[in-house]
Amino acid sequence: MKIKIAPSILSADFGKLNEEIRSIDDYCDLIHVDVMDGHFVPNITIGAPVVKCIKSKKPLDVHLMIKNPELYIEDFVKAGAKIITVHSEVVKDLKKLILKIKSYGVLAGVSIKPKTKVSVLYKVLDLLDMVLIMTVEPGFGGQSFMEDMMPKIKYLRSKKPNLDIEVDGGINDKTAKIAISNGANILVAGSYIFGAKDRKKAIKILCQK
Repeated sequence: MKIKIAPSILSADFGKLNEEIRSIDDYCDLIHVDVMDGHFVPNITIGAPVVKCIKSKKPLDVHLMIKNPELYIEDFVKAGAKIITVHSEVVKDLKKLILKIKSYGVLAGVSIKPKTKVSVLYKVLDLLDMVLIMTVEPGFGGQSFMEDMMPKIKYLRSKKPNLDIEVDGGINDKTAKIAISNGANILVAGSYIFGAKDRKKAIKILCQK
């Protein structure tokens, strides 16, 4: 599968967000947008009004790290999200929410935190467009990659050869290779890309198997 790169704007300068996005827009595949509410995770980032202001030629990959995501799906679709990922840990009826997301004509993803077993996804795998495996505890950028999450990716890839499997947390030139070798095909990277002197080169390096 083609390896796709989704720079996380969590590591960009929010004071000049669209300028930051322009610096990577021609070289990446998606723009990863972390939405945090200060409840599900101990951090607050941005909401739908800011997402609506993002100017990119690439699909917006919106990761909702929030409680009650069902209340905000329509807002983020209207703001331009093309992929909406929710966390299994905050949803009682995962199937119902996935179908709601897809009813708006966008792709549906589910993310699981490091301590969450991959088995929570078994009943909904056939409905999903993407699974996001967190390789750090969600909430803040710049954390270290948890390699012991790789069996989750390997298992999912064995069950779903064509599923988009995204990995987020501590991705750099070394950990990207580990994630790819275990079956991940979408890499979310924040500080590695936005902290690089040559962002185009950084993205190219991440794609190398």
